[in-house]
Amino acid sequence: MVRRYDPERRERIIEAAIRVVGAKGIAGLSHRTVAAEADVPLGSTTYHFASLDELLVAALRRCNENFAEVVRESPYLSDPAVPLADALTRMLEEWFAGGRGPMELEYELYLAALRRPALRPVAAEWADALAELIAPRSDPGTARALAALIDGITLQALLTGSDFDAEYARRMLARVADGGR
Repeated sequence: MVRRYDPERRERIIEAAIRVVGAKGIAGLSHRTVAAEADVPLGSTTYHFASLDELLVAALRRCNENFAEVVRESPYLSDPAVPLADALTRMLEEWFAGGRGPMELEYELYLAALRRPALRPVAAEWADALAELIAPRSDPGTARALAALIDGITLQALLTGSDFDAEYARRMLARVADGGR
């Protein structure tokens, strides 16, 4: 199928890259695998993304945007009657209830910044965005600490294969949110 005018092609390529990384990991990502997944000519992927790092940046940015939207729309964080640690724990419970696959994909892209400097600013955007979304319920420093703790709790559960321990998460988040009390 030839698509001469295809304004959605770039977006399809980004979504295809996310699916490829989800299925095969970053090692399985190539212009060729993404083109096949997006059902576009190989030249389209290199036209829109000259390097795989550019494609990974776009994929990580998309994951960041999707994650920020989920946090913004969370009924827990927006309810001032719910203690902040409880709200964040409920959000984490929801994320884990949705399955590990999407979370593993997001963290794989996030952690790829360790070896790919082009991804570092986008990884920092993710941490900054989470802290900004928490900040209205806290101060900026505490919000950053809570974002780091959320990362740590999530990574430990994902890397060890253990179940998400909501009570532990709530206690630790409360310690930080309440200033160590």
